[in-house]
Amino acid sequence: MPSMKMGMPICRCAGLACAVLVLTAVGCLRATAGPVPPATNAEQATAAYLASIHDQPLLLLAFMRELPKGADLHNHLSGAIYAEDYLDWAAQDGRCIDRRTDAVVAPPCDAARGLSPAADAFHDDVFYRQVIDAWSMRDFVASNGDSGHDHFFDTFLKFHLAAKDHRGDMLALAMQQAAQQHALYLELMDTLADAEGRVLARRIGWNGDIARTRTRLLPDMPGVVAAARTELDQAQQQMRGNLHCATPQADPGCGVQVRFLYQVLRGLPPEVVFVQMLTGFELAAHDPRVVGINMVMPEDSYTSMHDFRLQMAMLDYLHGKYPAVGISLHAGELSPSMVPPGGLRFHIRASIEQGHALRIGHGVDIMHEDHPFALLHEMAQRHVLVEICLTSNRTILGIAGDTHPLPLYLDAHVPVALATDDAGVSRTTLSREFVAAEQTYRLGYATLKTLVRDSLDHAFLPGASLWVAPEVFRPTTACAAAVPGAEHPSHGCAGFLAHSEKARLEWQQEAAFTVFEAAIAGR
Repeated sequence: MPSMKMGMPICRCAGLACAVLVLTAVGCLRATAGPVPPATNAEQATAAYLASIHDQPLLLLAFMRELPKGADLHNHLSGAIYAEDYLDWAAQDGRCIDRRTDAVVAPPCDAARGLSPAADAFHDDVFYRQVIDAWSMRDFVASNGDSGHDHFFDTFLKFHLAAKDHRGDMLALAMQQAAQQHALYLELMDTLADAEGRVLARRIGWNGDIARTRTRLLPDMPGVVAAARTELDQAQQQMRGNLHCATPQADPGCGVQVRFLYQVLRGLPPEVVFVQMLTGFELAAHDPRVVGINMVMPEDSYTSMHDFRLQMAMLDYLHGKYPAVGISLHAGELSPSMVPPGGLRFHIRASIEQGHALRIGHGVDIMHEDHPFALLHEMAQRHVLVEICLTSNRTILGIAGDTHPLPLYLDAHVPVALATDDAGVSRTTLSREFVAAEQTYRLGYATLKTLVRDSLDHAFLPGASLWVAPEVFRPTTACAAAVPGAEHPSHGCAGFLAHSEKARLEWQQEAAFTVFEAAIAGR
């Protein structure tokens, strides 16, 4: 008999063979407008099987690991790397760790000053555990003076030097992880040509005139952009070597498509923020590997809060100059305990209306905004996607379960995609984000597929979408007569796909769904 949990009937199933049977069991699926039809295809059987394992965490994890997941749109490259990898690189590079702060520092090491070789951690279990815990959220328990928020953001300062000269290694690991999670596409946030940009910012300064400052900066932009492109070239060359791409031993990560979002550090002075913004827009306008910008660092810091309106004005101006560049903004990554009430009232709306964000990262304080239901309606009408990072929101903000707005976004028909944020620091995977969403909110297979499709449909990839309209997953006219994902599309559809990178990935995703569902139904 079905058991009951939270007022919702849940079917228990002994194994995969009963997937079809649970469709006809009374009360075993979310409420429908009539009798549940018998399973007639692999998609229905897959939905039934997912419903049957909702309360079986290990089977749920296995299901989500194999689920094709489209894109991870909210992924910080530096945060995607696990502490163990950073420690390996620190040891290889002969760096030291300050035992008082757990931060990586340059040699020489000096035991008398508490500066131990990073390699010492491999021979001292206590030291090793101390470093891994300090550089990640592993086993973190909040205590007086050390919140999840502070511990999380402090990790980047501790391992920062270990990442130096390892962008290519980091890229290879991020792509390898994505392939293991059955993701097709990554948009990675990274700050390129950072040193060159800061030198330029110090020289030009900031006088409050956005247009004039851009004019003064433009003659130096080709040099900064060239430095950024060289960094990307070197990182991709290292990545291809690490993954053995274009060889018979190629790692599956080689097949993951990657684009970059230029990462602007919103907690820095205005002159640095503007130089980074301009670098991001210029780079995206001249290098197809960079498809947009984002703004990072704690949204509740003094500078982030104090300069928020100014930063939106910068974005408003630069969007007018570079309208084709994608903008995704962290906004609403706040809780009532972090800032005064006034700080919760406008960040999401301003990011959309003035900052021209096509996607919002986190957006957890949506109900603290002025006129939240009107804002939800506006986001749905404008097709502004929200990048939901459940583990990050729980560990950094303490927001989860009934206090998280994911169900509100879905009910308001705002497009949503699940993302990892900082998989290495948070010790999560994209599969575990899907597990958390299903366990907490019982979304069901149809909704999960919608989230996956939305992740690719709202990616900043070139070309038209496969779908007739955002959030309407019917093939566009050229492919209307084709089965999405079919091995041999019609001549007209094949021509359409050839001219759209986005549509090709969406087609590939549909093919992956077909294979996945057939495997579930056939067990």
